[in-house]
Amino acid sequence: MKLTPYSEHCGMVVEDVQLAQLSDDDIAALRKVFAEHGVLFFYNQDLPPAEHLRFAQRFGTLVVNRFFQPVEGFPEIAQVRKEKTQTTNIGGAWHTDHSYDLEPALGSILVARQLPATGGNTQFANMYKAWELLPDDLKNRLEGLQAEHSSTHVYGEDGYYKSTDLGKSLNLESEVGEAVHPVVIRHPDSGKKALYVNPGITVRVLDMPPEESRALLHEVYACVDEAGVYCDFAWQPGAVAMWDNRSTWHNAKNDYQGEFRLLHRITLAGAPLQAA
Repeated sequence: MKLTPYSEHCGMVVEDVQLAQLSDDDIAALRKVFAEHGVLFFYNQDLPPAEHLRFAQRFGTLVVNRFFQPVEGFPEIAQVRKEKTQTTNIGGAWHTDHSYDLEPALGSILVARQLPATGGNTQFANMYKAWELLPDDLKNRLEGLQAEHSSTHVYGEDGYYKSTDLGKSLNLESEVGEAVHPVVIRHPDSGKKALYVNPGITVRVLDMPPEESRALLHEVYACVDEAGVYCDFAWQPGAVAMWDNRSTWHNAKNDYQGEFRLLHRITLAGAPLQAA
């Protein structure tokens, strides 16, 4: 297993492996790499849906996304799909999958199926490094705080997707909800501190007036942006991205209008998060 940084602060390319053929020792080694780096990229993988599912089940317990349409015959696999005629894409803002759940998802495994001729990259951000690079005074203000995360404004009856051309292709309105998590967590596997708020799903910091909460979150996001802890992953046929939702953000770029794009995603179940 060969590891090569994808960018300075974010992402690790894992080479000389086939995910469908890993030994138990390989899986154990991959768990450690995953916890340490947060975002892993694999190229030239032979991972049809049955093998995609088998690999994910070896890595962890699965959770079914209740908003996405599943792959036929594989209810555990969600379609991340955009038709040629659609202008809106799924996940087109910085966010963390399932942070609106009481037990946020551990991670996600995304496999390229059909790609546009150009564009359609996915950006990732390293929240370990984001935390490290925050000013000390801001760190002191954030530790011990909690924030509310919600799916209602995204998937709810009056949410964002309802008014777009994706509205009829997603399972909207049912089972939207909120959850409260620490703003700064201690990662359960790596033991490192990570920032755990995100622009797409976090709606407020608890025990603060709305204006103060908005100002604080805006300040945090501005600092993350300035720190430049991002990478921009260019998809290829046979590529797989695997990310830890406890220590990353991601954003699906919507720069391929008039072209079809399809990826398959499996989500790994997590556990309640603990404050740093």
